[in-house]
Amino acid sequence: MATSALDILHRVFGYAGFRGEQQAIIAQVAGGGDALVLMPTGGGKSLCYQIPALLRDGTAIVVSPLIALMQDQVEALRQFGVAAAFLNSSLDARAQSEVERDFAAGRLKLLYVAPERLLSERCLDLIAKTKVALFAIDEAHCVSQWGHDFRPEYRQLTILHERFPDIPRIALTATADAPTRREIVERLNLGGARQFVSSFDRKNILYRVVEKDNSRRQLKDFLGQHQGESGIVYCLSRRKVEETAAWLCEQGIAALPYHAGMDAGTRARNQQRFLREDAIVMCATIAFGMGIDKPDVRFVAHVDLPKSLEGYYQETGRAGRDGLPAEAWMCYGLGDVVTLAQFIAQSESGEERKRVERAKLDALLGYAEISTCRRRHLLAYFGEKAENDNCGNCDNCLSPPVAFDGTELAQKALSCVYRTGQRYGVGHLTNVLRGVDDERVRSLAHDRLSVFGIGAGLDERQWRAIFRQLVANGLLATDADGYGVLRLTQSARGVLRGETRVSLRKPASREERRVTRKAARGERTRQSLDIAPHEAPLWDALRATRARLAREQGVPAYVIFHDATLLEMLRARPRDADELGAISGVGAAKLERYGGAFLDTVREAA
Repeated sequence: MATSALDILHRVFGYAGFRGEQQAIIAQVAGGGDALVLMPTGGGKSLCYQIPALLRDGTAIVVSPLIALMQDQVEALRQFGVAAAFLNSSLDARAQSEVERDFAAGRLKLLYVAPERLLSERCLDLIAKTKVALFAIDEAHCVSQWGHDFRPEYRQLTILHERFPDIPRIALTATADAPTRREIVERLNLGGARQFVSSFDRKNILYRVVEKDNSRRQLKDFLGQHQGESGIVYCLSRRKVEETAAWLCEQGIAALPYHAGMDAGTRARNQQRFLREDAIVMCATIAFGMGIDKPDVRFVAHVDLPKSLEGYYQETGRAGRDGLPAEAWMCYGLGDVVTLAQFIAQSESGEERKRVERAKLDALLGYAEISTCRRRHLLAYFGEKAENDNCGNCDNCLSPPVAFDGTELAQKALSCVYRTGQRYGVGHLTNVLRGVDDERVRSLAHDRLSVFGIGAGLDERQWRAIFRQLVANGLLATDADGYGVLRLTQSARGVLRGETRVSLRKPASREERRVTRKAARGERTRQSLDIAPHEAPLWDALRATRARLAREQGVPAYVIFHDATLLEMLRARPRDADELGAISGVGAAKLERYGGAFLDTVREAA
């Protein structure tokens, strides 16, 4: 079996060898066993069911939650010469009947189906009359009611095991902590499935977190380091998505909005432009992303705090799916924490759900404020131990923050919260500490308190950073109603009494922030792919050839070849079909279809 699987990997997909546990997973499913697969985005999950589908008799049924995902997967498989199709609401009645006929006749190796359609009696009856190779349940974390992508239809997929107990099932996800994994097993009746948990480490992604200080200017500086590259900018609200996209366009950056409140036609057109054009920046809510297979997304930026570490990991994982360098950048402030706390407090969820969401928010805030390796912290959240204490590819490891004994400053901040009655937000508290003589401070007689002016040595941004760290350290909490009021926690007592020391990260002064911004604006565009000047003409020619072929067929450019494959062509400069066929990601069908065009491009550039 292993030899046959390896042969398919070589001949059909053009890859030299399996990665990680791919081969073991394929053997498990191809042999008729069930599997639960946790593998990071870009780790090669699709091959874990696509190759068994080609090894086994019949058609593999792939349950997928999004139309865009199905279309991308089917287009990519057809490029490799694999008979694949999808059934979803984008098809008219005639096209749907044609796909069903091909399925019933055994002419398809893979059929992608939305969960709602799969659960219909019409579809289940059709499956019962047809030879099925396996069931693949993609994005399996959608089964979890505590997750960020919950789909109630996923909970009904146990019907597959009940009606077709002899057909192997494979459930796959890139994002699931231990409780979510247990829920997947329980809800999908996968108690007997073999579990494969790959490393969550995306080593090619650089993680950065910055404190919010004029987020638009910060975003523009960041995008200036990624000129000519595709990326995603996540915003918390629909309004902010539209405002950010419009502002970026005014700055000369090709940006598009995407959120669930837009009309379906505009949303689909914007998504297609992002998938098929280079250097598009998509400004979006979390409604955009799941199932997006675009491999050359070079950055993901968050201009607001996400809702959880699971969501953050899932969203940042959309960068660098091709394994080439990418960046995850987040800009946040204490106001983001207050806003998310308001969402939780004002939601109609039960108290247990709210408790879970608050815990997830606390975990994310802890990640944002740590001074040690971000990758190590992120992996630990998913139950994985990092290889090293210093990953060398996050901001804290590249430029370690300066930690100091902040006990005295913490005591001043906590005392201010206490003396003002635990009834105010960070803005007012900062004014009191700095001794700002404004009308509100005077009207409340807070200018007569002992804490008035005791923090005059720090500016507003520095005090905000300290309050943020105190919240992250569990010494302060936002009020239960989520209105931004800061209250002391039980842990604060030890600090106020001098029994507990507090370590803080040194907040940057106004001058230090100015120097950092100047350096960022002056930094040259980052060459993510490390293309040397003498290689640029051939690189541009290869991309132009790919773009032309993609336009002719009406498919995204990456469906023809990924950047990683073009990069290998650039370095190898193949002289004939044999040399081109040896390049990773080419495969027999693509070699036959596109080999001549790319060989001509290489020869013309010689």
